[in-house]
Amino acid sequence: MIGKLNRWWIPLTLLVTLALLLLGALPVFAHQPSDSYLSLMPRQEGWQARWDIALRDLEYALGLDSNGDGAITWGEVQARETAVVNYALEHLSLRADETACASGPGAMQVVQHSDGAYAVLNISFDCPPAEALTLDYRLFFALDPSHRGLLQVHQPAGVASIVLSPGQPQYTLNATPVSNWRPFVSYWEEGVWHIWMGFDHILFLLALLLPAVLWRENGGWRPAVALRPVLLETAGIVTAFTLAHSLTLSLAVLGGVNLPGRLVESVIAFTVVLAALNNLFPLVKTRRWVLAFTLGLIHGFGFASVLHDLRLPNDALALALAGFNLGVETGQLAIVAVMLPFTFLVRRTWLYQRLALPAGSAIAAAIALVWCIERSLNLSPLIRAGGS
Repeated sequence: MIGKLNRWWIPLTLLVTLALLLLGALPVFAHQPSDSYLSLMPRQEGWQARWDIALRDLEYALGLDSNGDGAITWGEVQARETAVVNYALEHLSLRADETACASGPGAMQVVQHSDGAYAVLNISFDCPPAEALTLDYRLFFALDPSHRGLLQVHQPAGVASIVLSPGQPQYTLNATPVSNWRPFVSYWEEGVWHIWMGFDHILFLLALLLPAVLWRENGGWRPAVALRPVLLETAGIVTAFTLAHSLTLSLAVLGGVNLPGRLVESVIAFTVVLAALNNLFPLVKTRRWVLAFTLGLIHGFGFASVLHDLRLPNDALALALAGFNLGVETGQLAIVAVMLPFTFLVRRTWLYQRLALPAGSAIAAAIALVWCIERSLNLSPLIRAGGS
């Protein structure tokens, strides 16, 4: 009896885990990260800041859509301008040693980024002479811990590019040479976080890896006999996906290729649908790395939106790209390292072959199809969670 319980416990645990991973993506409008863009330029007796904040985040925090029609107009933004400025300055400060710099906001504007409309605040900071200037950034952290502030500081020693987060909300401005190490690590961490929060990318990877421990034969799935072919299959899929999105990410960021964000996000969701349906109705039965490479090309344009909107200078952009891309790969390999041993262990059970694989693929396809419809028709998400 105990032997039978042990035999069933592992596949049941796997099934529950896969279900939680897939269903966990439902309440999130996938690949809509919460970011703001903050740029600082030195001026006489202080600093000049430009701060781009997503209207979708301000809507969640302050409620800009006064008539509730789902569309935020310029008139609605203007009507809440004072509230927006006050809310922003409550969560951003610049201190000269222990003295707060006086802030003077200018007129607010609205611009379009690749992922939607942003309010632009132009703020002047007047600071007394000091040995250390410290920026403290807390925007939306209490509402959405996944929010990130993408900071760019122009100073005589060079341009510093930093990702501000709940774990790293402060940055010290100084005239010493800018180290390349901290921006690289900062964007590496952002790449890891981006893949883990990009549920559409995760679903795509899971859809490709679910059958990696099986072999298609006589119209059905059979368990792989040895670990070596499974590792080779997985390595091929991951490598192909990596090469594909690295290629288009670099092309988009360094080459200036800029596709419409709505189109990119819609096609990304559709790649998940195709990858999941291929598990149910296999058209690509062998060499699935070709499928991973072909469909993975569009994912690079999705990753590029964060770096493209930051408008970094070329030297800083190359470093940020390298760190961000390496972070994406680290996050991706972490997912593979957790999933592959587990699936290989239970590959022979009927629960995996007859339930986990088809049910998981069907759920992934259904979720991605909803995203595809929402994005292509520019609909509001059926369910929204957090501030993103």
